[in-house]
Amino acid sequence: MPASSAAPRSAMVLAAGYGTRMRPLTDDKPKPMVPVAGRPLIDHVLDRLADAGVTQAVVNVHYLADVLEQHLKARQTRGAKPAITISDERNVVLGTGGGVVKALPLLGDAPFLHLNSDTIWIDGTRPNLDRLIEAFDPDTMDALLLLAPVSTSIGYDGRGDYTMGADGRLTYRQEGKVVPFVFAGAAMLSPALFRNAPQGEFALTVLFDRAIETGRLFGLRLEGVWMHVGTPEAIKAAEAAIAASTQT
Repeated sequence: MPASSAAPRSAMVLAAGYGTRMRPLTDDKPKPMVPVAGRPLIDHVLDRLADAGVTQAVVNVHYLADVLEQHLKARQTRGAKPAITISDERNVVLGTGGGVVKALPLLGDAPFLHLNSDTIWIDGTRPNLDRLIEAFDPDTMDALLLLAPVSTSIGYDGRGDYTMGADGRLTYRQEGKVVPFVFAGAAMLSPALFRNAPQGEFALTVLFDRAIETGRLFGLRLEGVWMHVGTPEAIKAAEAAIAASTQT
């Protein structure tokens, strides 16, 4: 559990996507329920949040929502932490940004952790969520993103997302360029990021771009190894990395 007295009590977990690149595994289950190393992806995320001291996680649902809700209810019955609140998007598509806007009343007025339900990594010496919490400064930041080095990430073959200045401020990749860091799907967000946010469906990157313009989007380099589990083939590489990390 982090030493910071400002550790967030709430977290947003994005779990409403269709998982089309993970088919056929997502034909009968939502992507957060796809197992990796013997556990559904969402359990990896929720267990990390519990370890970081988060007491409430808001999980949005849309595609095959009943399957995911049943699993989350079973977790609660077993007494697993954190407590789960469902943000129901069954009848609407809101995107990564609109989904958070809908859930804001459930998240409270304080900064909160934000995780994609399919993000997975192997920690270094200290848990990365603890580091993220401790590094967040609401006076200067609207968002602090956990960034993985492109060169050492498993299963990722893209061009990266951001460059990071010496002070941690981020600049988005220009078209046709290759940059060192990819967003690892975990962040600390301030409610201030969502002032005057668009209505309806939109991507969270719209607000990240706006924070870049005001100098309030920052990054923190992930310590350890991030795994991009975007396709069925990528699962094997992720499981091999996890197995290797547990060997003594």
